[in-house]
Order: sequence, then C-alpha cells, then structure tokens
Amino acid sequence: MRRRSAIRLEKSRGLTECVVEWYESHALRSQLQPSARGPVAPAQRVDELDRSIIEALQENGRESFRRIAARLNVSEGTIRARYARLTQEGILQVVGVTNPLGLGFDQALLGVKTSGPPSTVADEISHWPEADYVVVTAGRYDLVVEVVASGRQELLDLTNRIRALDGVVSTETFFYLEMWKQLYDWGTRA
Repeated sequence: MRRRSAIRLEKSRGLTECVVEWYESHALRSQLQPSARGPVAPAQRVDELDRSIIEALQENGRESFRRIAARLNVSEGTIRARYARLTQEGILQVVGVTNPLGLGFDQALLGVKTSGPPSTVADEISHWPEADYVVVTAGRYDLVVEVVASGRQELLDLTNRIRALDGVVSTETFFYLEMWKQLYDWGTRA
C-alpha cells in the first residue's frame, strides 16, 4: 500500500512509475550496502584491466562486452565477471545521462548547513528520488545536494522539506539557468 501511494505521489510530481522504479532498483545508493556511507574508496582489487574496462564504458556505455574483450585481449567472460564485481562494489554504474534542463526540468544545487554531524540529514535526503547528488563537504556547507524538479513549485517544496529536517540550520539554493558542461568520460586517471 505504501508503495502505491509513493508512486502516486511521484506521478503527481511529474515522475513516472518507470522513473521511480529505476531509482529504487538502479541508483548508486541502492547498490551499496545499507551501512556503506561516505566516499567510495578505490578498491584494492582495481587493476589495470578494471581501469581499461571502466574507460571503455565511459567512452561508450553501450559497447558490447565482446568488443571490449577483443580490444583488451581477454575473454568475454572475464569482462562480464569484472563488470559484475565493479557494479556490485559500487565502483561503476552505467546509465544514460541526460540534461534535465533540456528535458524541461528545473535543476538546482543546494548548500546545506547542519547543527551537528551531517550524516543523518544526508541519509534522509539521499532516499529522495529528486536528489541525484548528495555529498558531505568540508568548507562553507556541510552538504551539497543537487536536485531535479518538475517545476519551480516542486523546487520550493523540496527546499522547504530540506529546511524542515531536524538538524538543518540553513540552506542556500543555486538555481541552474543553463548547462554548459556535464561530462562523465574523464577516465580513471591511473
């Protein structure tokens, strides 16, 4: 029952059931263990082959394992096994990246100050489907949160929800006017 009401609520905000289900099943936060919080440190087991696989998928996320295997001179099964491990450990996520502004959504970055450790606030916000980026930072803000909203009213509702959370002292919203650069092909820089 709770699931259906959540889907109805998300649909009323402009998100489809498909998007809600994707967030629940494929978002990076759902692939990590519940207790896994904080930086995803490079695994000690990431070697040159893993880096080459990651770079190939950053270049073309739809490239077949067979082609990657041929290029790297290993078996397709090796690529599949490495891919499975990298995704399971939360090191790699392959998705179609869009420009929310180009799709008609509003997008903003919010700086959040908390009265104590930011982990409780970060945990709460990271479960919201509208929040696509939640990080604990050092500096002026304790958290930086990127949100995607169906319109300005939803953006206002989101900022008010954040402000109402226990432990939130203040927020500052940076509304996106134009997207100039958004790349994910920077490689592993090993």
